[in-house]
Amino acid sequence: MLESSRRGELIIGGAIVAGGILSTLAIGSVCIVIAGADPIRVYARLISETLFAPYGLGQTLFKATPLIFAGLAVAIPFRAGLFNIGAEGQLYLGAFSAAWVAGLLHPLPGFVIVAGAVLAAFAGGALWGGVAGVMKSRFGAHEVITTIMLNFVAIALTGYLVVHYLAVPETIHTATISEGAWLPRLSDIWPSLRGSSANIALFLAVAVAGVVLWGLWRSALGYEIRAVGLGARAAEAGGIRPGRTHLLALTLGGGLAGLVGVNEVLGYRHYFEANFSDGLGFMGIAVALLGRNHPVGVVLAAVLFGALSHGGLVVSDLVPKEIIGILQGVVILMILAGRTVSRRVRIARRKRAIGSAL
Repeated sequence: MLESSRRGELIIGGAIVAGGILSTLAIGSVCIVIAGADPIRVYARLISETLFAPYGLGQTLFKATPLIFAGLAVAIPFRAGLFNIGAEGQLYLGAFSAAWVAGLLHPLPGFVIVAGAVLAAFAGGALWGGVAGVMKSRFGAHEVITTIMLNFVAIALTGYLVVHYLAVPETIHTATISEGAWLPRLSDIWPSLRGSSANIALFLAVAVAGVVLWGLWRSALGYEIRAVGLGARAAEAGGIRPGRTHLLALTLGGGLAGLVGVNEVLGYRHYFEANFSDGLGFMGIAVALLGRNHPVGVVLAAVLFGALSHGGLVVSDLVPKEIIGILQGVVILMILAGRTVSRRVRIARRKRAIGSAL
């Protein structure tokens, strides 16, 4: 019975996502026609140039990599019943920490610098997420308010430190890290991807998603996170401390957001630049929602948003790039609407079942 219920939930979830995407394509077609273009031509180029052309696929994977980290950073607190809007600030602290530690370890071998920078990226993001976690668990401060405010603090703090203390003269970025610590490009493995910025941080992102998948459903901490998310009072009655779980969930989420710095600093820019993020942390919210807060769903949603992000450039000669932004927003609205309808249907069915039993 339980297996049948889970299978049914997966089918319903898949139907909601598929329906949301199809609805988005329909609405997008209307916008494209209004812009004076052919929807079939636009969608055909969008798909072929982002998923089937080697360079386009590489760029899609490159743009998906930070979104996987950001999506997981939002998904884990979501599972604990928390809304982490602070991934943007957490990834700034992570990227800054990665560049700073890489600079301190500059004389050492490349693999030592990489290891130190990865740990620093996670620690920087985890520290910032932990601040919100302490305020939530210790003082009851709502995580939406604290994480939003901490975003502004993180962006301003890292910008100040870079501009006034660490910037290369006449720039707003730190010194370039040791070349031995640069992550290899995927084109070194698959030459056909040459020219794209995709690097092996993608493998780290997928591996982290696998660890999160295992941890949420196979570890004691994962059980506690899911139990608190389903009902904090019931979980507390079962011996779980919601405050501790909230703290750990926000800390882990912050750490994962910080790993965005691995892709940006070690794999792409090779330095930290003030105001480098183009809303990656906020886009992680959309990725988590579309992926239904499931690690596999987050990876797939990140690839979709990565394709749309690169696709805006690919079809810019056919339609205004803002139309791609409309598609990104509409798909989330459609998914949320579908989930709301599905929830109401389930509640109505339960009420009828209870009424029949009585």
